[in-house]
Amino acid sequence: MNVNATIIGQMITFIILIWFVMKYVWTPITAAMEARSKKIADGLAAGERGQHQLELAAHRAEDVLRDAREKASEMIATAEKRGGQIVEQAKEQARVEADRLIVGAKAEIQQEISRARESLRLQVAGLVVAGAEQILRREVDAKVHAKLLSSIENEI
Repeated sequence: MNVNATIIGQMITFIILIWFVMKYVWTPITAAMEARSKKIADGLAAGERGQHQLELAAHRAEDVLRDAREKASEMIATAEKRGGQIVEQAKEQARVEADRLIVGAKAEIQQEISRARESLRLQVAGLVVAGAEQILRREVDAKVHAKLLSSIENEI
């Protein structure tokens, strides 16, 4: 047998095998590899997008928390200010009520003083009449001398 013929036969068989593989096997394998490569690239891109979106969400969450803290601080400051105003209003109302009570008490005291003076005036008038009776040793008639007693009472 001739070595050259065997090598030529093997070369023809190898060329047919290469043609068959290129025509029917290589194209689907290449397409599958490209699809797999594209799928991996898409997955990596989606992962990067997800990571980026996660970072953005974290920044947004920080912003929302910062805004919430600021609003809470503002609300607390407003509440404290309003509380101070309420306390001041209550103090003012208490002062007004105290002043009103003081004025009422002063008016009542003045009335009591007036009543006491009137009562004392009447008592003094009675004592004056009694003293005059003692001095004159006779009874002074209050009805007869009402005008005189009234003038004495006014002088006192």
